Amino acid sequence: MAGSEEQLRGEEGKKRQKMAGVSDTGARNEVAERQGQGEVLFPPTLNISEIKNKQRRHFMFLRFKQERRKEKLAIKKKRKKEREALGDKAPPKPVPKTIENQRIYDETIVDPTDEEVAFDEATDEFAPYFNRQTVPKILITTSDRPRGRCVRFCGQLSSIIPNSHVYYRRGLALKNIIPQCISRGFTDLIVINEDRKMPNGLVLSHLPEGPTAHFKMSNVRLRKEIKRKGKAPTEHQPEVILNNFTTRLGHSVGRMFASLFPHDPQFTGRQVATFHNQRDYIFFRFHRYIFKSEKKVGIQELGPRFTLKLRSLQKGTFDSKFGEYEWVHKRHEMDTSRRKFHL
Repeated sequence: MAGSEEQLRGEEGKKRQKMAGVSDTGARNEVAERQGQGEVLFPPTLNISEIKNKQRRHFMFLRFKQERRKEKLAIKKKRKKEREALGDKAPPKPVPKTIENQRIYDETIVDPTDEEVAFDEATDEFAPYFNRQTVPKILITTSDRPRGRCVRFCGQLSSIIPNSHVYYRRGLALKNIIPQCISRGFTDLIVINEDRKMPNGLVLSHLPEGPTAHFKMSNVRLRKEIKRKGKAPTEHQPEVILNNFTTRLGHSVGRMFASLFPHDPQFTGRQVATFHNQRDYIFFRFHRYIFKSEKKVGIQELGPRFTLKLRSLQKGTFDSKFGEYEWVHKRHEMDTSRRKFHL
């Protein structure tokens, strides 16, 4: 019985080999016929994500990126040669597509020639400052029991905002602080909030009639943490740059920041405070500049630096219970598109 079973297995194995040989020869004949007809055959495309070996997959991905980079560089060199050959007849360079220039149109974007906007700004809460009727006087305070990093940040913030004073809360509520600020002639109140020993929020209230803005604060860097920083800022009144605040809401926020600084900067100090809005994130930087020649300017960051994200804008002074909000950021409703901005 055992011998007959082995004999049957041997015969089945020979039949399978013959069938495989027939199929192989058939495939070779088919390839030869297709090549004889002039048809070019390419190997199947390699999908990197289907490679199971992690090291091999990573190596193939790096090689793929390198090849793509070489192709882009070759195309760039070719276009440059064509432009040099055409000279003045060369077509203008195409404008690259970015999220900023592909921005969704917003009806609230301010037209500088709009009479309605000019009238609103002439009668809003910041009109006394821009009419030079008031001089900025800022009170900077913190949340209860601030830690060392928050205290140092408040000290550095007061060194770059002229006529600003730092006082600690000592358990007082903001509703009790605001009347005292108004009675002592303060025009603005800045509250720095912290979480886990890190500054994470900023409340800016314009006195005496508001408005009040609440910002999320991130990426705080003190002077010691900035590379290639300059010497400590001097007492000169800095220049102020407000960049890319284009909507009605953006104008209100920009005017709030402008009202923190005196009207007439002292240019001999060569110091500038910049509030740059990009994709609704407000980046603050403080620099000192020097003119090296008629065309070249050198800048040196002095610090501190931080990033703000507007959370809400409230009418009047701070009132968390009965306050009326002009604008509140609702992430799930407003952030439906990456090309939609509010400032």
